Amino acid sequence: MRTRLYRVLLLALSAAAMPAAQPAPESAAVTIANVGARRSVNLNGKWQAIVDPYETGYYDFRLQPDKDGFFKNARPKDKSERIEYDFDASEQLDVPGDWNSQRDTLFFYEGTVWYKRSFDYRARPGTRLFLYFGAANYQAIVYFNGDELGTHTGGFTPFAFEVTGRVRQKDNFVVVKVDNKRHRDGVPTVNTDWWNYGGLTRGVSLVELPATFVEDYFIQWKKGAAGAIAGWVKLNGPQRRQRVTVTIPEAGISGSLTTDANGYGELSIPAKLDFWSPENPRLYQVNVAAETDSVEDSIGFRTISTKGADILLNGKPVFLRGVSIHEEAPFRAGRAYSREDARTLLGWAKEMGCNFVRLAHYPHNEFMLREADRLGLMVWEETPVYWTIEWDNPGTFANASRQLLESMTRDRNRASIILWSVANETPVTEARTTFLRKLVRQARLEDPTRLLTAALLHHGDGGPAQDNDILIDDPLGADLDVLGCNEYIGWYDGLPDKADRSNWKSIYQKPLVMSEFGADALFGLHGDALTRWSEEYQESVYRHQLQMLDRISFLRGTSPWILMDFRSPRRTLPHIQDYFNRKGLISLRGEKKKAFYVMQDYYRMKAHPVD
Repeated sequence: MRTRLYRVLLLALSAAAMPAAQPAPESAAVTIANVGARRSVNLNGKWQAIVDPYETGYYDFRLQPDKDGFFKNARPKDKSERIEYDFDASEQLDVPGDWNSQRDTLFFYEGTVWYKRSFDYRARPGTRLFLYFGAANYQAIVYFNGDELGTHTGGFTPFAFEVTGRVRQKDNFVVVKVDNKRHRDGVPTVNTDWWNYGGLTRGVSLVELPATFVEDYFIQWKKGAAGAIAGWVKLNGPQRRQRVTVTIPEAGISGSLTTDANGYGELSIPAKLDFWSPENPRLYQVNVAAETDSVEDSIGFRTISTKGADILLNGKPVFLRGVSIHEEAPFRAGRAYSREDARTLLGWAKEMGCNFVRLAHYPHNEFMLREADRLGLMVWEETPVYWTIEWDNPGTFANASRQLLESMTRDRNRASIILWSVANETPVTEARTTFLRKLVRQARLEDPTRLLTAALLHHGDGGPAQDNDILIDDPLGADLDVLGCNEYIGWYDGLPDKADRSNWKSIYQKPLVMSEFGADALFGLHGDALTRWSEEYQESVYRHQLQMLDRISFLRGTSPWILMDFRSPRRTLPHIQDYFNRKGLISLRGEKKKAFYVMQDYYRMKAHPVD
């Protein structure tokens, strides 16, 4: 055991000492909306993998990029040639999946792992071919048949590279250099409170598309105009001027547009449709048909807005009965990635009485959004601008901006998403507020139909009752539609009964979602209500919290922290945490703690209030 742990720590420390690789520009990546509806070849499964803590496969001994690196997938031509790697003789890793949970020796590893997959392919005439990745954490440099295609930075959003003209009938190979080292200028930065799962964490496929295809589209109720849907379509390819028809056959709706020289066109269509809601999560099959391509999507139609301190879903006030969720796999730990994972996690949320989930602290896999659409769960989706990043660094902003845009591109047609979040628990400084305001402006331009939020912090109001009065006055609040706030009264801040004396104020006439509150408890550990780490202590925190929250006149939602226990390197207490954050209302094994039932009862009351 000591030897294995030593090897694990040695790998982690040696990898952390290496500089980041300098790959090709990210502009080579292509955006493709609704990949799941496209003809594709699945490349999931076993991939050969080489663990490379010193990045020997990328740099020479002078730390210069090596033109004959591992990406060449070379083999000795004769018995005398020296080649010091062999993908085919190397161990394998599952894709999708993180490497940390697949091998004990990689549990703490942060660094480079090279992935390789070979395949044959028969090209279809007139077809373009794209190599698509659901996500790779954190930096991925992609090579095809020995040539570099490009790079992608950011661990939670999809990307694709075109390989049309590069593919051959036999013996194609894809090599991906995946590096999950944390960087001070990264998004997120070096300090987080979740496991830095590395690898090809979501699916990989070859996507087949016509020469000119529907690259992106957005169809939803026309903002401010009841009785009409509006949207736009973007084509990619040589034949960009086309007539495009948008139809909803089951509702007898049809409209058309003509794209311009850039392949872009807008439309507005009179429509009478059922509204999507938690009570009636109605989805319509929407067909977007150009002259050269068509794609079908399941889309719900709803409106979301605010009025004073109220959140209005389809014009009616709604209380967001929520819970926060990390992308941790139930029962097995590791990064969640499958439809089954999504159904389990969101099924637990529904069982608790939720109509809303906060997907923290980064964009989750697309199955989560598709299932939320189907189940009628409203969603808060978040960009990983977390804690203290480099607010004055233009490269850091460009990274955050790109990740925000990529998540919005993938998920803009999901009715479940009502809130885009631009940050979590960031310190109030001029540089930070300027940074986040730029993200807010970008998000509004990209999607004017949804609400914007961020998880803010709070402080005492400075008056004579400072210990009891809590003020929300973050200057970013002026730019948001909905205020989020994280607080841990009873856990990091006093004992549970402190909540009884706490009174909340805000300088804004806006709705508040209490985006985090809670306490740690090890399932099965029992004691009295003041015994830390026990289910009874956690239960007490929740009971006091809910009484306090009910006194906040502008509160319009809650998302306690968190649905299920999750791994975190920050949580080291032996026999209690063991590298898990234990604030889950449910254990990793699916066991419900006492506080789960407190929230279930509270949400039952919120769903059916007694006058």
